[in-house]
Amino acid sequence: MREAIKKGFSFGLTSGVITTLGLMVGLEASTESKLAVLGGIIAIAVADAFSDSLGIHVSEEAEMKHSSKEVWQSTIATFFTKFLIAMTFAVPILLFSLFTAVAVNVAWGLLLITLYSIKLAWEAKIPAYKVIFEHVGIAVIVIIATHYLGHFIKVYLG
Repeated sequence: MREAIKKGFSFGLTSGVITTLGLMVGLEASTESKLAVLGGIIAIAVADAFSDSLGIHVSEEAEMKHSSKEVWQSTIATFFTKFLIAMTFAVPILLFSLFTAVAVNVAWGLLLITLYSIKLAWEAKIPAYKVIFEHVGIAVIVIIATHYLGHFIKVYLG
């Protein structure tokens, strides 16, 4: 895979999983509304995909060591990966009860992070458990933090 596309894919995948899980878990804890969670996922899929792809674009330009083609490859790969990954989280929301859908989505997100971590570890020739622990650990921290923040908002501000 071209380096520029790999960068966009890596960023889009991890950001798509972490951001969408955080938003979804926080909204579920604070609203218990399927509509709010679905709306949040779709908003993240669009707005954050554009935001992240512009962020990658500007970052790549600022390095001043990439061609215009490489910058655009990273930008486009980030957008489409982030958008598609985020939208996969909408499917369980449409198919299951909210509680079940959130559980399915947490498992799905952690699986995606785990599989990509294994790929990265294999390419770097380092033990996979180290990379998995680091990446999944961060995802779990986000999930726990946003759940309790959502619960806090519901109890004290709702």
